[in-house]
Amino acid sequence: MSSLKFEPNDDILDFVIKKPNGLKGLVDTNFEIIPNQCIQPKEQRLDKSQIDNQESIPTIDLSIFNDLNVEKSIQEAASKWGFFQIINHGIPIEVLEDLKVAAHEFFELPAEENIKYHKEKVSPGESVLMFWNVIGEKDEKVLEWRNSIRHGCNPVNDSNHWPPQTRNQVLEYQKWAKPLAKKLLEVLLKGLNVNEIDEPLEPLLMATMSININYYPPCPNPSIAIGFRRHCDMDCITLLLQDDTGGLYVRGTKGNWIHVNPIKGALAVNIGDSLQIMSNDRYKSIEHCVAVDSSRARISVPLFVNPSFDSVIGPFPQMLKDGEKPVYKHILFSDYWDHCFIKRPSGKASLDFAKI
Repeated sequence: MSSLKFEPNDDILDFVIKKPNGLKGLVDTNFEIIPNQCIQPKEQRLDKSQIDNQESIPTIDLSIFNDLNVEKSIQEAASKWGFFQIINHGIPIEVLEDLKVAAHEFFELPAEENIKYHKEKVSPGESVLMFWNVIGEKDEKVLEWRNSIRHGCNPVNDSNHWPPQTRNQVLEYQKWAKPLAKKLLEVLLKGLNVNEIDEPLEPLLMATMSININYYPPCPNPSIAIGFRRHCDMDCITLLLQDDTGGLYVRGTKGNWIHVNPIKGALAVNIGDSLQIMSNDRYKSIEHCVAVDSSRARISVPLFVNPSFDSVIGPFPQMLKDGEKPVYKHILFSDYWDHCFIKRPSGKASLDFAKI
């Protein structure tokens, strides 16, 4: 039983961020009314009238990964949708299920236990755990309804710093997920007439990885809160495991929101800004957001596949060889990362930083 107390006149930013108790700590106090600092402006809420129930992102069966039709389906999904789900991808179902169970076990500890894993400052490329008790910069006035924990999966990670509740499950998942991510990237590059991921290309495409576990506690009024506001990922690709609660929405081809219906054993895959830049807009990084539920906690586990922070990202030469004009300049990935985290641009606006 949590001993945390939160009174109506308490400073929520102090309670959630500085203490830090996080959103889960706030929920554990059994409050009934959403604090003002968690009420999203209307443009950041999920407008139910903009949900398209007729459209859905592709689901691709990877049983025969090297089949040309499968490769073409992946490339077409990346071009048209920027988001797709994969089934029969080779990761055992028990590895995925164990990871979800571990996520609940960690986040449903008392907030006082979670706090032990909080680090005030962590370098983006550092291979250590980081605990985000709230989402949002410290000067933001509106908080997203989420707690997250980051496991750095770089070549030399220090998993001894990870919680015992998640350590073995994350290590086992990354053992299966990293080769899968590489195979997907190789198929995507083939669609751009770029050679396989060789030694020079690997730092540009998949030098650093992290596995985040996101926990979205039950919310008294989910219509005015958001688990993760609309955004695009900065990486090359993201592999996302979601539970059966649902709540992930992506922008469809007509501009409306599409719910990504959970499929048992499936992973969602999305293109990140970095690969859109490298492909000179052949592949699309798509805006997405996460809704919350009034009665159930939700879990999602993204694996982010990033360039190295000292890499220069820009259109591949193969994209420009026939005289096509570059849409993007060449920039340091670390500069792009800093821009996105400092400015926190909404939706697709992050790409404006890289445009010519």
